[in-house]
Order: sequence, then structure tokens, then C-alpha cells
Amino acid sequence: MMAPLGAPIQQSMKESLETRAAALAAHAAVLKPEGPGPFPVTLQFHGCGGVKSQQWAYGEAARAAGWAAVIIDSYAHRGIGRARAYATVCTGLSLWGRERAGDVYAALAWARAQGWADPSQLALAGWSHGGWAVLDALAMSAPAARRATRLDVPDDVLAGVASVFLVYPYAGVGCVAALKGWRIRPRGAAIVCARDRVVGRRAPLRVLERLRGDGAPIEIDTYDATHAFDEPEARDVRTRHDPVLTARATARYAELLASSRVLVSGSRATARNPQ
Repeated sequence: MMAPLGAPIQQSMKESLETRAAALAAHAAVLKPEGPGPFPVTLQFHGCGGVKSQQWAYGEAARAAGWAAVIIDSYAHRGIGRARAYATVCTGLSLWGRERAGDVYAALAWARAQGWADPSQLALAGWSHGGWAVLDALAMSAPAARRATRLDVPDDVLAGVASVFLVYPYAGVGCVAALKGWRIRPRGAAIVCARDRVVGRRAPLRVLERLRGDGAPIEIDTYDATHAFDEPEARDVRTRHDPVLTARATARYAELLASSRVLVSGSRATARNPQ
């Protein structure tokens, strides 16, 4: 996605977290392991171009690791098609990360309410714009989140978040996490691309290093790849699909989730004072 051009166009009407959760659930894809559960749950947030095929590849990797994967579509309930997404969201004219963080909060609330889900083992995964949404969701205090998302966000909305996976996340102008850091310190893995001409390399690295300096146990991998290297259908001239690195990234995702599952609850995410 491109750097934002100006202030985002935000919703003016306040919405309940339950209403947003129901809207997202209506269009979400759920991949569960065999058995009744409860399963740890990872919530996946797509890039600015919308849900692409690689989301299922990552979801299957999560399922093989014993996690239920929920692929969240942030556009369907908003009526945003592919062309509009590229024209408005990818250019920063609408739906900034702090606003889309409302989808992260609503998805968390929905996951906790599912009988097959383990609410103490939740993970957030974001690609590009989805990474921005995850970064900012973990950065905002509850009052700030309520203002930014126009949702009734509870104080404990991040309860149970143990792991974070970020792939070429946008972290430039408008990224709250760049200024505030995170409210909690979940275990994480992040992939930054050395040849990224969409979100760049320096801005994500700067924010990730800041978070790590604050105490978040994030492992950062730099791939010799372009933005969207894991999208077989990528058509942007600035991107190139790399099947080898795609396999490496999905394996890294599965590794993070598998190792997170065996950690005791108290060691996965450490809270700090909200900013």
C-alpha cells in the first residue's frame, strides 16, 4: 500500500462491538483442526487489496499446527470491492490502521465467545495494511481505541492475546504503534522485505525494533523479497511472487503458533501501563 495522503474518512455513527463482530463473522472463513476443541485461535487480517489466496495457505499451516485459523474479511460488510480498495484504502484515503483496529477488537470478542475456542490462547496475524491494523490495535489504550474505532471497546479487549505474526506491515505515517508502542508484550515474529517498494523496509524495522526495545519478544526476519512475495496473484509491478520464501514464511507462522501453544499462559504476554 502507498503512504497515506491525508486524514482518513471515518465512520460517524457509533457501533457496538457485537454488531461489528457479527458483521465480520458473516464473511469470515474458519479452518479448525479435527475434534471438538477448545482450540487456540489465530485471527488473520488481509492486506489493503483484500483477501487473497495466500490467506488459506497460512490458515492451513495454522490448522496443521493445532490452531483454528479465522480469515477475517474487513471489506465485505463495508461493501468495499477490489477496485475501491486499491483506490481508497491502499492510498490511505480511508480506513487507516487505527480505524480498522476495530475489526481486530471485534474479532477477538467473537473468538472468545465460540465454544470451540480457547480464549486464553489467541494470536493476531496481519499482512501489510492488516499488519498496520494489528500494530495499532495493540498500541491504543481503551479510551483511544473507542475514539478511533467508534466502537464500545472494553478495557480488557486484548485479554488472551499471546502471539503476533506480521508480514511486511505498513508502519509509516499515521501508525499509532510508531508513537505509542504496545500496551502488552506478546511473543511475535515479523517478516520485513529488503526490496519492499510499497511499505518500505526502514519504517517497519524502526517500529519493530522500538517494540523489541520496549520488551516485546519479537523475532524479526528480513527476506530478500518484494512486498506481497507470498501472493501468487500479485500483479503490481513492484511485487514478485517467490514460492520458496512463501513456503518459508508459512512454516515460520506454523512454528510461532506451535511453540506459543506450549508456553504457560503467564509467560506469553506481559501487560504494561496503557499510554
